Amino acid sequence: TIKNKLTQRNQFAANETVIIKTPKNQIEKVRALGPLRDYNQVEISKTDSYKLGINPPVRNSGDLEGSSPITIIGPKGVLELDKGCIIAARHLHISTSDLAKYNLKENQSLSIKTCGKKGATLDNVYVKSYSNFTLEVHLDTDDANACLIKQGDEVELIIND
Repeated sequence: TIKNKLTQRNQFAANETVIIKTPKNQIEKVRALGPLRDYNQVEISKTDSYKLGINPPVRNSGDLEGSSPITIIGPKGVLELDKGCIIAARHLHISTSDLAKYNLKENQSLSIKTCGKKGATLDNVYVKSYSNFTLEVHLDTDDANACLIKQGDEVELIIND
């Protein structure tokens, strides 16, 4: 059920939470996101991976071959995934109509420059387009915290040749 809507149209944070577990440790109150997809996936930060004792690959959403196994425990039961845990790759959400405006292509790699006291240039940001996407960069908490940036802060796009 919808707790609150996310910036990207039709996407939401659910009221429901789960526990993610490995043989070494677990993390409780992990928020489920929607809408439902055709696959099961858990996205964590590198910091979370240390706590869980696993080494998931950095991947685009849905690219789960060779990813880490993880167990999801919810109010209706347990789901043991032999693959499905990743560290999400940095990415830029952009509408397909804005690709030409910014001279970008789907899956293109670019960099972003952050501002502030811990400003940095982050490479390997891939372009992810869909007809109804809102222009927004998605970073995990480790990247955002390292650069002291928060939701709503602006970044500069650096288009790599």
